[in-house]
Amino acid sequence: MKRLIIAITLILLAASLFALKLFLPASNPMSEQQKEAVFAVVGESTHDFKTIKEADGPVTHTFKIKNEGKAPLVITNVTASCGCTSPDWTKQPIAPGKIGEVKVTYDPAGRPNPFSRPVAVYSNGHKGSYNLTIKGNVEAKKIQ
Repeated sequence: MKRLIIAITLILLAASLFALKLFLPASNPMSEQQKEAVFAVVGESTHDFKTIKEADGPVTHTFKIKNEGKAPLVITNVTASCGCTSPDWTKQPIAPGKIGEVKVTYDPAGRPNPFSRPVAVYSNGHKGSYNLTIKGNVEAKKIQ
């Protein structure tokens, strides 16, 4: 009986440790370069185009990104949530204290009504992605 209680206790302890490992975030320390480069948005991380006319075509906003760290900041990728949004960004490393850009273009063709589109920015200065957002309202083309 004593052995059975010990065995059950050990099984419960092992199951508890396994469950903790599943639910606690893994320790994934940032590289030294990530600790040294720091991603910061100059101004707002959301841009509101307000009301734009579908007939006027694509609109663009440029977000300014500053490296507030001690090592070069490298924007490795920028992804848009749909095909109506296209990003372009500074491909060269951004020196400490300097500013780079993420330019986002939205094409309103065939998309009347309000919109909000996230743009994910990946870099060595921020763990995971940093989201920028564009939003506004598209006024439909007038039918003639």
